[in-house]
Amino acid sequence: MKILDFFRKPSFARGVHPLQHKETAQMAIRRMPFAPRLVVPLAQHLGKSARAIVHVGQEVLRGEPIAESDGYVSVPHHAPVSGIVEAIELRPTMNGAWQESIVIRAFESATQEVLFSEPVADLDQLTSEQVIQMVQDSGMVGLGGAAFPTHAKLAAPKDYPITHLLVNGCECEPFLTADHRMMLEWPQHLIAGVRLAMKACGAPRAMIGIEDNKPDAIAAIEKTLPKDSTISVHAVRTKYPQGAEPMLISALLGRELPAGMRPYQMGVVVQNVGTLTELGRLIPHHRGLIERVVTVSGPAISKPGNYLIPIGTPLRFVLQQAGVTRESVEVILGGPMMGNAIASLDVPVTKAVSGILVFNRSAMEARQGNVHPCIKCGECVNVCPKGLNPSMLGMLAARREYDVMAESYYLEGCFECGCCSYVCPSHIPLVQHFRVAKQVVRERQAA
Repeated sequence: MKILDFFRKPSFARGVHPLQHKETAQMAIRRMPFAPRLVVPLAQHLGKSARAIVHVGQEVLRGEPIAESDGYVSVPHHAPVSGIVEAIELRPTMNGAWQESIVIRAFESATQEVLFSEPVADLDQLTSEQVIQMVQDSGMVGLGGAAFPTHAKLAAPKDYPITHLLVNGCECEPFLTADHRMMLEWPQHLIAGVRLAMKACGAPRAMIGIEDNKPDAIAAIEKTLPKDSTISVHAVRTKYPQGAEPMLISALLGRELPAGMRPYQMGVVVQNVGTLTELGRLIPHHRGLIERVVTVSGPAISKPGNYLIPIGTPLRFVLQQAGVTRESVEVILGGPMMGNAIASLDVPVTKAVSGILVFNRSAMEARQGNVHPCIKCGECVNVCPKGLNPSMLGMLAARREYDVMAESYYLEGCFECGCCSYVCPSHIPLVQHFRVAKQVVRERQAA
């Protein structure tokens, strides 16, 4: 009966089942202390960079705006710590580029309390436009990793009425448990954020999808659901990448997102539980996003867990606090399937960082292998959740036939989930090939 119940739960076609490594799900969220200096990049979201509104030598309070949005697809940033603006200069960031950043030297007596605040908003009296503006004022972006400005995603075009708000509580990446802990510890904030998002996008109904390996989170949220049945929670099958937008739409609504179509065009807005939980914490107090929950884990971490980390905290400081071992050889920001390895520990934690994973040499050797030619086994085709042909795309990428990839094999349909690389017996780095191909195609189109 249990096997039958498993297959009856909604899901999507194909996908993979990597080892979970979710031990930190049992550890409560802990606050991380302030580093001596915090670095806040002005470009830590998709869209246009923010513009600094402070000057060197200025004293700032924790929560005070320090950079304003520079356009619609842009968000402001707020001081993560009370201190003095020490510099506004180029600093290295997680994507390898140097970005203009605000460096704040923390006061030695700085408190974790938010000192800069405005009157509590009367949420019941707000219009959808006012909610969207407050979301932008908060500096909120998608905390699942995409970092797209949340207000822009909630403001669907009027020509496309929204019927469903889908809330992604799957957290299907191995190791990551930050969303799980937020659902367990702050379910009331999640429901408050869901209500705000429903009002902003005009959705009459919200559906929260949670993988069935998180029964405690499902139970915690069910206890806080409103009695009007406008918000519901649904257990979906544990499978990667269940949390991706097309997959969640398929699982919860039984509808396929057509190629090239955005979710809002079929009346759907998808948001991450972490994003909405933070909205539920911030908007009632008209505060900005100055910290986020991050999973710090991996074989080379001696004190793994979920930490509430101030935005701008240097990665080196985080690893010192979490007890990194000497055998560490690789650090990945995000999850092991879609995250990116970094070359420097001098980059700061940004709004886009959901996880920090540190691997030792033995763990890396187990994950890696020598690259061999494609043996045409078809495993990558069997697991691709978008029904693409990663094998053919990989061979075209090896020959640098990027235009053929884009025109004949729907390269843009790949959202880089990593399923193909995960199952490839030849250890071909398919996702890396596809990322390079996409970048070349975009540059050619722009030219």
